[in-house]
This record gives sequence, structure tokens and C-alpha cells, in this order.
Amino acid sequence: METYRCEKCGMAVNASCASCTEPLVNGTLQLEDGSFVQISKCPKCEGKIKSPQCCGMDMCCSL
Repeated sequence: METYRCEKCGMAVNASCASCTEPLVNGTLQLEDGSFVQISKCPKCEGKIKSPQCCGMDMCCSL
């Protein structure tokens, strides 16, 4: 099962942590200005990255 899927074109990706091999989970990060951005984070080591994008928008997390 894919980790992320684009709602517009259907492109899908699997995303896992290279250090822990754990599947990344969807999350949000609050910025200093109060806005939120979608992120992908490792549930084991707490590493995080900006969530993947496709067709100019964040891909949906299926986990």
C-alpha cells in the first residue's frame, strides 16, 4: 500500500525513513507566523521532512 497519493493525477509514492526503515506518517508543523505546513515524520526517530507534492499540491497520506 502506498504512503502518499496525489488526489489530482493518482501518482503514488512509498516513503520510509532511511535511518529506521519505518514508514513515514503524516503530520503538521506550526510555523512562527502561526500557519501550518504538512510534513512527513518518522514515528521512531522523530525525523521530519516536508511532505511530498505533486501537481502543485501536497499529496494525501493514506496511513
